[in-house]
Amino acid sequence: MQLPAIGAQKFVSGELENLRRTGGSGRQNKSGPRGSRTLLMSQRFVHLHNHTEFSLLDGANRIPAMVGRAKELGMDSLAITDHGVMFGVMEFYWACKEAGIKPLIGMEAYVAPNGHKKRSGREDNDRAHLLLLAKNLEGYRNLCKLATIAALEGFYSKPRIDHELLRQYGAGLIGTSTCLSSEICRALLREDYVQANHIAGMYKEIFGEGNYFIELQDHRLAEQERIRPQLLRLSKELDIPLVATNDAHYLCKTDHDSHELLLCIQTNDVLSNSKRMKFNTREFYLKSQEEMEALFADVPEAIGNTGYVADMCEVELAANRAGMPLPELPEGETPGSYLRKVATESLPRRVQECDEAAWERLKFELDVIESTGFESYFLLVREFANYAREQGIHYGVRGSAAGSLVSYAIGITEVDPLHYDLTFERFLNPERVSMPDIDMDFEDARREEMIQYVTGKYGSERVAQIVTFGTMGAKAAIRDTSRVLGKPPQEADRICKCIPNTPGITLEKALEEIAEFKQLVASDPEVREIVDKAKSVEGRVRHCGVHAAGLVISGEPLVEYVPLYRGNEGQPITAFEMGVLEKMGLLKMDFLGLSNLTVLAQTVRIVAETRGEHLDIGSIPLDDEATFEMLGRGDTTGVFQLESPGMRRHIQELKPRNVKELSAMVALFRPGPIKHIPEYIDAKYGRKKPEFLDDRMQPILEETYGVIVYQDQVLKSVRAVAGFTLGKADLLRKAMSKKDKSALDALLEDFLKGCAANGVEQRVAKKIWTRLEPFAGYAFNKAHAVCYAILAYQTAYLKAHYPVEYMAALLGAYMEKEDRVITLIDECRRQKIPVLQPSINRSGISFGVEGSAIRFGLAAIKGVGTGMVSSLIEERETNGPFGHLYEVAERLKPMGATKPVLEALIKAGALDEFGQNRLTLLGYVDGALSFADSANRDRNAGQVSLFGEGEQVADVVHYPELPEAEPPDRAQLTSMEKEVLGVYVSDHPLRGYERLLPQMSTHRCGAITELDDGTPVRMAGVVSNVRTLVTKRTGEKMASFRLEDFSGQVGVIVFAKTFAKLGGQVENDTVVQVEGAVMHRERRNGGEKDIEVRLDQLQRLDPPLALDLASPDSMAGTVVIQISRATEADLKRLSKLLADHPGDYGLRLDVLVGKQVVPIFPALTVDPQDGLIRRIPKAVPGAEVTVMSADESKALAHRT
Repeated sequence: MQLPAIGAQKFVSGELENLRRTGGSGRQNKSGPRGSRTLLMSQRFVHLHNHTEFSLLDGANRIPAMVGRAKELGMDSLAITDHGVMFGVMEFYWACKEAGIKPLIGMEAYVAPNGHKKRSGREDNDRAHLLLLAKNLEGYRNLCKLATIAALEGFYSKPRIDHELLRQYGAGLIGTSTCLSSEICRALLREDYVQANHIAGMYKEIFGEGNYFIELQDHRLAEQERIRPQLLRLSKELDIPLVATNDAHYLCKTDHDSHELLLCIQTNDVLSNSKRMKFNTREFYLKSQEEMEALFADVPEAIGNTGYVADMCEVELAANRAGMPLPELPEGETPGSYLRKVATESLPRRVQECDEAAWERLKFELDVIESTGFESYFLLVREFANYAREQGIHYGVRGSAAGSLVSYAIGITEVDPLHYDLTFERFLNPERVSMPDIDMDFEDARREEMIQYVTGKYGSERVAQIVTFGTMGAKAAIRDTSRVLGKPPQEADRICKCIPNTPGITLEKALEEIAEFKQLVASDPEVREIVDKAKSVEGRVRHCGVHAAGLVISGEPLVEYVPLYRGNEGQPITAFEMGVLEKMGLLKMDFLGLSNLTVLAQTVRIVAETRGEHLDIGSIPLDDEATFEMLGRGDTTGVFQLESPGMRRHIQELKPRNVKELSAMVALFRPGPIKHIPEYIDAKYGRKKPEFLDDRMQPILEETYGVIVYQDQVLKSVRAVAGFTLGKADLLRKAMSKKDKSALDALLEDFLKGCAANGVEQRVAKKIWTRLEPFAGYAFNKAHAVCYAILAYQTAYLKAHYPVEYMAALLGAYMEKEDRVITLIDECRRQKIPVLQPSINRSGISFGVEGSAIRFGLAAIKGVGTGMVSSLIEERETNGPFGHLYEVAERLKPMGATKPVLEALIKAGALDEFGQNRLTLLGYVDGALSFADSANRDRNAGQVSLFGEGEQVADVVHYPELPEAEPPDRAQLTSMEKEVLGVYVSDHPLRGYERLLPQMSTHRCGAITELDDGTPVRMAGVVSNVRTLVTKRTGEKMASFRLEDFSGQVGVIVFAKTFAKLGGQVENDTVVQVEGAVMHRERRNGGEKDIEVRLDQLQRLDPPLALDLASPDSMAGTVVIQISRATEADLKRLSKLLADHPGDYGLRLDVLVGKQVVPIFPALTVDPQDGLIRRIPKAVPGAEVTVMSADESKALAHRT
């Protein structure tokens, strides 16, 4: 059937040219598209509805590829319209400009039916789609405001706007009716033409005559075909012009399958599920004009009107730049004059040897800063630093900013760049002007305080944190693709094992470089399918989050320039990532929360409280003998940057004697340069002679014993031998780091010419180049390394001189990270620092120091809560200590204490001081709470005294005696502590297994994070947190648990086949040996990888078979048991008998193994009285028992 001609107007070339001139003026165009459908077929088509990868896990178009494809298709304009967001707008804008294509800025908005703030249920979650395009700068800014309000106020599963917001911010915008998910199409699909007509008329009124269009799509979908006549009818009746779009979600027809993969990743589904969310045709790609004309041959005006819309849009963003806020200035001062004044007055106080060279350096830096216009920036950062200092917030500066003498002079940094020979030009290069970066680290506990200060000072509308995007790396793409294809997790593990953990590795590169991977793909068709499909999604944006440090500050409201989005906790963040903001010229600050600064600050506070000493961490000596001796022993647990097993080993070999050597180690201990650490150490000790190649390089490399460690050394070397300028040296650094062959070839020629001009032989010059080239790619910024080395030294100094206070601060900083607390408690035991269980009368909120011991904080108890802890401590300080369970209930119940709270306190041991065992106290919790209700009710009623009307009876309360229950055994006690503290405190299930663990393990649990994906491991430890679940794909059971030893804990995954073999062996509180392989698993919402172990085999370890050496030095004596032969049943009886007689005598078992007696010292103490000696031979026939004094025990231990 021939459709009627409706909804468009004939345009001739002169009219189009006029539209190009006036369409972006913001004035309403009177010659809009309406009337006859006759069109000149030469009119162009423009894609107005396109989704990039920033329509997260829905759009598959990468911006450069999409723009490139539009260029190939001969299109002169292109739109970006991602779902509800503007994440990719600037990248798209710049890519289009570079390609000579006109960028059309838009968004496919979500419209809430009942108002954007309503979140009542299913209806409010049923949001409709609406396409918006910016006509001009006013429209762009209104689009930014709508996107911002949608994210910050209207977020309900998706960011949403509503009709009222469109009325308020519709100026400068074009709207189209969009896809089947629009309000109009939904109404038509319900056969409610009246409602559809009403909605279309409303939008025409909102956007204004000529600014609203009915959108036609044809993806060969029955629903589209069904409502098309009604859309044409609406266009005719309401005089609303038509546009044809293709809702492009991917680039080419062949990309349909990769888009399906993305949708399955988004919805956590599998391709084989016929009911999953999917696009039912392969038509959602960027089609050519010819393809679109063929689809809409009956309504050619819908094609031509797309060009008309493109001509209406004139958005120039190049000049849309926000300025930075102004610093506070004394009257009569400019930023330049004031910065020079402050720096000049401060330099003599800050630099001990303020010689002529220092003054010349200061003048040079000030001149560069003034010529680049960054005076205000330095003064603003100084304000931040001053505020932190005034508030007692510990902070530090990292990165190249430490190379600035001006920064040091005015108090921004605390690192003297003259002493450490740091380069200013690495921070602010006068030959390559870009916004400098002064990255600031704060105590992580007080970072938010700094953000609130900046927000309060400049206004919440001018300050925001920054978005960051996580992309799918090679291994993540394999794991996601394998899951979507319905493969078992072991298949992904097998493939990922072959892919190295090299930063930036791609599947294509791995196939080129890794023979094992190449062979696996070539030999296994299923693997080849996974890898081929994974390539299509590799590198795609997977999720967004909040940048760990970034903060943008503007002199004007941000939303005029940048749309805002919603962070993980609902906070406003920019919708543009950091690199985009920098390119836009916005002031970007790095405010990173660093736990080590919290530890420094807390240590200083604890030392002041417990010792009365007032430490100034910035004034400690940097040449302390005890500190360097401790580092030389490898005693680096808890020391910033130096505590990993690999670093510990190298530090022991180096035995550093100054901060400069620590700085070199911080710089070298990374992938790439780590292989040069032995060379560095050998050169230090004279085992290898440094090779400088040219005399001019000796002063540059002397400090690092001839090894290139820092980027600064690369830059200085090429300047010294080849005469490169600063700018050219920096170009070389960038080309080397990017391995840009064409740029390197050109620079090599310049380098060789420069060397020849400076008298360097070509043979030597080539050798220098060969030596510099690999280092430039991964050499470290020296200023950054020095900053971190000083922080490492400061933490080491505190550990060496204030070990108890420092470990308490460390434990407090990591209180919520069980793995870390386990490691730190083990370190306390190694240092013989007692760690005491919580006490209701002695504990504070966090870990504290009690004499020479560390006391658990009450906030570490799960289920109590910081609010309850604060109330408890306040009550204790006001009304005195607690002495009885019933008293605790009576005093805390009005503050919200419940049965779980009291039980958690009891299980943690916080009420042990009352004299009853924990099972006794647990048995009386209900009675205590009933008593509390009654006592508080009586008190509130105000009992009348016999001695006078209105006088209250004195509060003399007698709490009942609590008859003792059977005391908990060792396993029950440790289980309780683990449940509520996450760690074992008073005892450990592995006591008695210490000697066995190293023999049964290739790795400790705490060291797993350093291992590569796929590394085989064997470990022993105690099981906790066992969880079983049913797999979605097969319905089989699998499990997971935590395995813990003294060093930490690691997650273990038990896949279905292995779980079936194990039966019921995976039980909490059992000691086991496991064998398996390391797995690196990407988290769904980004962040760090989860590093776990895939279980292959598990074996339970019985206590009698796991006895360990222990020192008898602190024992009252030793019970020696000689055993010539024993069965397993004998040993089990003996183990139970000994455990039932705790005391202060150590144990020694002399066990006959063959013809040799092997002494074993169980980590168990006993009481030799009460018939124990008499009962041992009954438990183990033939056993002989001797009781020895403490002196005899020590002598025997010494001989052994």
